Amino acid sequence: MPFCFHKCHYCDFYSVADDPARDPARQVSFARALEAELRQRGAELDLKPRTIFIGGGTPTYLRPDLWHRLLEVMDGLKLLEQVEEFTVEANPETLTAGILEELVSGGANRISMGAQSFDPRHLKTLERWHEPASVARAVALARRHGIDNINLDLIFAIPGQTLADWDRDLDQALALEPEHLSCYGLTYEPHTPLAQRLQRGQVERCSEDLERAMYERVMGRLATAGFEHYEVSNWGRKRVQSPRNCCPRNDVGPPKSRPGNGEASRNGASPDEARYSGGDEDSPLRCRHNLIYWHNGNWLGLGPGAASHALGWRWKNEPHLGRYVEALQRGAEPPVIEVEHLPTPERLGEQL
Repeated sequence: MPFCFHKCHYCDFYSVADDPARDPARQVSFARALEAELRQRGAELDLKPRTIFIGGGTPTYLRPDLWHRLLEVMDGLKLLEQVEEFTVEANPETLTAGILEELVSGGANRISMGAQSFDPRHLKTLERWHEPASVARAVALARRHGIDNINLDLIFAIPGQTLADWDRDLDQALALEPEHLSCYGLTYEPHTPLAQRLQRGQVERCSEDLERAMYERVMGRLATAGFEHYEVSNWGRKRVQSPRNCCPRNDVGPPKSRPGNGEASRNGASPDEARYSGGDEDSPLRCRHNLIYWHNGNWLGLGPGAASHALGWRWKNEPHLGRYVEALQRGAEPPVIEVEHLPTPERLGEQL
């Protein structure tokens, strides 16, 4: 979902600053195009997803009535019947009771909240527009609506940030008792405003020694707090007890219209996918959806800029809202770029 009310200076994901009051038709035309793409893929492919992840942009910036319609379409296409984890990314300022009512009634059971920092100075450096207090408000609101699986995103090594600042951010994040934390060292992606400010000398990069110390600090503190460090930047809280259906599944049905290699085509999953079991009954609260990416499973992306992978094939919808909407309005498929099929040696290297 490509819409944001403001573009953060570190972000290189495709997004469009949007003001629904000035152009109310833009979100409507996007939602209709996404509905058309959902129907196209539902008709072409035997979609039986185990996980759904709606990212952005800012998904919670989409109007509640448009969310209602899209979730109805997904339900009508029977896309939700086998879903175990349904994540929606959220900005603390745009997660409202109205949005949550639509999400929860439509099957969402996990929220990924962009906190980034609880220090107004560092949020300003990132050009991240939310009040620190809004994170706790949004987490509490999600809990009241029945969401019992919440991730918080944090960023460290922000220009001007100290180790003591980072400790305070971790204190406030842990006080909210999230089930999952994603903690990323700041990267200066090419062509982003933050990278341009770095080149102009307007901000100063943290030293490698300080960034290393911050990473070591989060590893130590989250281990003590009962989290498992299961991926470079991701920690899942260890379970108190062993609930049913805790194991992530990696058997998303591949698109039948895409070619694949012999063994993958015969068995419906690559040898690497078949070998991955997802953990035991006492596994922590990992993000099941992201495990599919990290284990080279099969996924289908929808919307402008969304990437897909199935049976060694990769492709990406063009990151252009206007051309995406125009193609689907006339009944065509969305424009696709960056199609590739990795030969076996490259796939093995990538797996390593």
